[in-house]
Amino acid sequence: MALDSYWASFEEISKYNVSLNYFERLWLAWYTYMQNDVLATGIMSFAMHEIVYFGRSLPWIIIDAIPWFRRYKLQQQKIPTAYEQWQCAFLVFISHVTVELPQIWLFHPMCQYFGMSTVVPFPSMYKMAFQIAVFFVLEDAWHYWIHRAMHWGPLYKNIHKIHHQYSAPFGLAAEYASPIEVMVLGLGTVGVPIAWCAITKDLHILTMYLWIVFRLFQAIDAHSGYEFPWSLHHFIPFWAGAEHHDIHHERFIGNYASSFRWWDYFLDTEAGPEAAKKRRERKMAKAKKAQ
Repeated sequence: MALDSYWASFEEISKYNVSLNYFERLWLAWYTYMQNDVLATGIMSFAMHEIVYFGRSLPWIIIDAIPWFRRYKLQQQKIPTAYEQWQCAFLVFISHVTVELPQIWLFHPMCQYFGMSTVVPFPSMYKMAFQIAVFFVLEDAWHYWIHRAMHWGPLYKNIHKIHHQYSAPFGLAAEYASPIEVMVLGLGTVGVPIAWCAITKDLHILTMYLWIVFRLFQAIDAHSGYEFPWSLHHFIPFWAGAEHHDIHHERFIGNYASSFRWWDYFLDTEAGPEAAKKRRERKMAKAKKAQ
C-alpha cells in the first residue's frame, strides 16, 4: 500500500522485504508510492535520460573551457563557443521533450507487451553484463548500415546534414540531429533489447536502463572531440571512440559505426590519413602484381 511519501513507502517496504538489497527496496518503493506503473516508468526513464545525457556532457563543456586540455583536442583550431554550447543544449532538450518524451511515455506498456520484467529482485550482474555486451554488438551493426545509408544524397541533404552542422563535434552534439534521425537510429538502441526480450522472454528493465546509460556515455564521448592517452581504444583496439568519430565529422564520410571499428575495417569504409595511405599501398601492390 502506498503511503503519504516516497520515503514512508520505502521504510514500510524495508520492514517486510528484508531479503531485498537497498537498491531493490528503493525501486519497489518508487512503484509502490506512484501507484501507476506507466507514470512511474515514464518519469524514471525520462529523468534518467536527461540526467545522464546532460550530466555526462558537463565534463566536456568544462574541458572545452580549459586551455590546458587543448593539447588533447583532435581539431585544435575548432573550439565550440559558449553560444554554440548553449544553443545546442537548448535544441537537444527541445528534441528530447517533443520527440523522445512521447515515446518514453509508451515505454512501460511496450515492456509489458513484450514481457520485460520490472519487478524485484534484479537479475545478476553477470546476466546484465552479457546482455549489454550483446546489445552493443547488435546496435553497432544497425548503426553502421543506417548511418551509412544516411550519407546517400537525398537522405543526407534532408535528414543527416543537421547532425553534421558541427564539423568538430562536442559532447552535447551527440543527439543534435533531425527528429527522423533520432527515431531511426534510436530504434537500434531501444529496438535491439526489445527484440531480445521478444525472442528470449528474459530481460529486466534495469538491464535496459544500464544499456542506455552505457550507450549514452559512448555516444557523448565519441562526440567529445578529445583523444587522451587513457582513451578506451588504447586498451580495446577495436573500440571506436572520439578519434574514430571525429574524423567522420571532419571529412563527412567513412567511419560509420558507433561503438566498434570492425564494420568499417572489413567493408573498407575507414576514413582518415592512415586509412587513405593503406588504400594507396594496396592499389600499388595490386598494380605491381598485375604487371
